[in-house]
Amino acid sequence: MSDDHTRVQEFFTTRAADWDRRFPDDGPAYAAAVTELGLREGDRVLDAGCGTGRALPPLRAAVGASGAVLGADLTPAMLEAAVRAGRHRDGRLLLADVAALPLRSGSLDAVFGAGLISHLPRPEADLRELARVVRPGGTLALFHPIGRAALAARHGRRITADDLRAEANLRPLLAGCGWRMTSYVDEDTRYLALAVREA
Repeated sequence: MSDDHTRVQEFFTTRAADWDRRFPDDGPAYAAAVTELGLREGDRVLDAGCGTGRALPPLRAAVGASGAVLGADLTPAMLEAAVRAGRHRDGRLLLADVAALPLRSGSLDAVFGAGLISHLPRPEADLRELARVVRPGGTLALFHPIGRAALAARHGRRITADDLRAEANLRPLLAGCGWRMTSYVDEDTRYLALAVREA
């Protein structure tokens, strides 16, 4: 495992037990973002970097009983917290790195990634891997329940010009990885970038 992966695991392992208690009001924002992903009954969707699985219930509701919901995370403690919260009933949990998913190419209709991009050690390679597992025309949602400015303020930082989540940086990054950005919202109350998998 790389040093980057070890750092990500250490960061989330120490926070897993109280993660949901720290952010108790995010549920409606997750549900709204899932709605904008445009899932249909029977779709197959991955929550990449699923953490405690907060997106799994709205994803399951969107794809119904005939759909498939997967949650992949690199940190065992986060997946254990998802099980304790009962969210494993809404989707199959995978201990997996989004850089090397144990999924067939083109096997998914969509990927949902909450707070994901800032934790990707190799964003280009990782976004290419997400494109690999999504069929052409499938969708990607990069989401955060608060916008970039609010998140930076929460951590006592300023937004920098090299922030990957900025539209000017994210659009070409996605384009180089097989995705075409279709919408972008960065407000205090949410961040949501939607993209379509190119053929």
